[in-house]
Amino acid sequence: MNRQAQAAVLFLTGAALLHAGFTNLYLRYVKAGLQPLLLLSGGVLIAAALATVWYEWRGRKENRGDGHGHDHGDGHVHREPRVSWLLVLPLLALILVAPPALGSYSAMRTGTALQQPYGYDRLPASGPLDLTVVDYASRAVYDHGRSIDGRQIKVTGFVALDRSGSPYLVRMALNCCAADAQPVKIALTGTIPPVLQPDKWLQVTGTYTAKQTKDPVNNGPIPYLRVTAATPVPTPKDPYDESWNN
Repeated sequence: MNRQAQAAVLFLTGAALLHAGFTNLYLRYVKAGLQPLLLLSGGVLIAAALATVWYEWRGRKENRGDGHGHDHGDGHVHREPRVSWLLVLPLLALILVAPPALGSYSAMRTGTALQQPYGYDRLPASGPLDLTVVDYASRAVYDHGRSIDGRQIKVTGFVALDRSGSPYLVRMALNCCAADAQPVKIALTGTIPPVLQPDKWLQVTGTYTAKQTKDPVNNGPIPYLRVTAATPVPTPKDPYDESWNN
């Protein structure tokens, strides 16, 4: 590509990064803590594009001033193939199309990524507990429910169904970006809604139960939650769970 095309692609890439960084779109790709780096990268690319245009314009002005031109040695100026502009299409897709977050299809084809934490945050002494999927699952499996037994618990996640139709509440846990997202699953028992649609988000209210099962994909532990009520909720602004690496 010639310098003008390079500058255009750099500018569009930088603009796409800034657009994603200033909206919630970036949360579909990377963890929230990377927003400043994403904005910085977009600014650097736009600055590089403007600098490219400036140096190209100044070089042409100097060439006109000294009466010299440049070609490829055969008296002809060769144009770059127009097909190179197809590089812009992924950028336009990034700007115009917001991809969905990873959901039940990926979750049920990937083994649970539940890990034993180094410790647990202190919980309120009374009242319902509002826990993440990761927090409930780790306390239920590795702490054997000691800190949550007998408490009313609220957990929010999306619905996934296995081949037999058994329901799970899932959240995709994130290390860095969506490419490394892995599911953490809670199996549901008790008063389960009669109709459950995969990928729909629910806030489940229930209580701890010591019952567990094994993930058929990687044989990892999946705890159960005894459901007493379930309420549909909108997809959260950040659909991924970053709590396990904070």
